[in-house]
Amino acid sequence: MKIVLASNNAGKLAELQTLFAPLQMTLVRQSELDIPEAEEPYKTFVENALTKARHAAHLSGLPALADDAGLCVDAFGGQPGVDTAYYATRFGYPKGDDYNVTALLEQMQGITNRRAAMVSTLVALRSADDPEPLIAMGRVVGEITRERQGINGFGFDPVIYLPQFGKTFAELPVEVKNANSHRGRAAQAMLALMRERWLDTTPA
Repeated sequence: MKIVLASNNAGKLAELQTLFAPLQMTLVRQSELDIPEAEEPYKTFVENALTKARHAAHLSGLPALADDAGLCVDAFGGQPGVDTAYYATRFGYPKGDDYNVTALLEQMQGITNRRAAMVSTLVALRSADDPEPLIAMGRVVGEITRERQGINGFGFDPVIYLPQFGKTFAELPVEVKNANSHRGRAAQAMLALMRERWLDTTPA
């Protein structure tokens, strides 16, 4: 099955393609189909993911999968949340993962409460008019480090320290990260939903 991924993020594509491989699903980035990015006007991950999935499904005629994810920092009242991708621009930096990390470390200087959660919400639609979207969520709680650690992954991976591993996401092997990340947890939940709702394997 071919599914359009309502994202142009190469890191997300690679991660999700690996996670969805067991279902023989091929994810195609929307940019490869000349689909522009959707507006994301909402304040919650689920609303934005649903909007992106509908947009991609409508313009492609294919089933669509959208991910809206972000960093929710306790000391900032859950921010940057849905605005995570643009976090650095609040502080005069260009948009970009590395700038986001730089801005976060600067804003966290002097803050002792380093607790934060990485949150991922996946929404899948069979078509733009699907009345029963599949919704799966994943959440991982960690701590913001005081400097970058590790070179794997993308986004905030170098500064999200996981006490249970004693490492940041960026220091973990890919297979360990995928099994334990917020997106990995959401993907596993989504795989179970797809098997149940879309790929009925019940014997006749």
